[in-house]
Amino acid sequence: METGNPYLFTDQFFQDMVARLSGPGRFRFIMQPLVAILLGARDGRKDARAGLPPFVWRLIFHGASSRRELLRGALSSVSNLIAVAILLDVISQYLIFGEIHPAAALILGPVLIALPYSLSRAVTNRIAQRRIRAAKVSAAQ
Repeated sequence: METGNPYLFTDQFFQDMVARLSGPGRFRFIMQPLVAILLGARDGRKDARAGLPPFVWRLIFHGASSRRELLRGALSSVSNLIAVAILLDVISQYLIFGEIHPAAALILGPVLIALPYSLSRAVTNRIAQRRIRAAKVSAAQ
């Protein structure tokens, strides 16, 4: 903020995003979402076994108290991964640009985790519920 430039969501921010994809630490753009997908799949299977609706559906359409519990549980599943994502973004910013923008790290780190985790959890839940229903139907026959 020394220059008065807010940085977030400016042209420079988006140019730096492209630089992050080719600079040191670019492997994290593969590994962090992959780990988030695996954690989401694990939690999606747990949801299906418990007979719960898909994660994103519950997050959007269920009550505020249920939403808080759901977000708290999801955060506990991926909290370490989010912390590592933020730390790695800070390190890569320093290595690539020689400066650190903490707000950018606080946004980019969790986005790399939250989107793949949420989608994976919801899709895995749907697939697992279909398999559970199919198994019940074949067992009944």
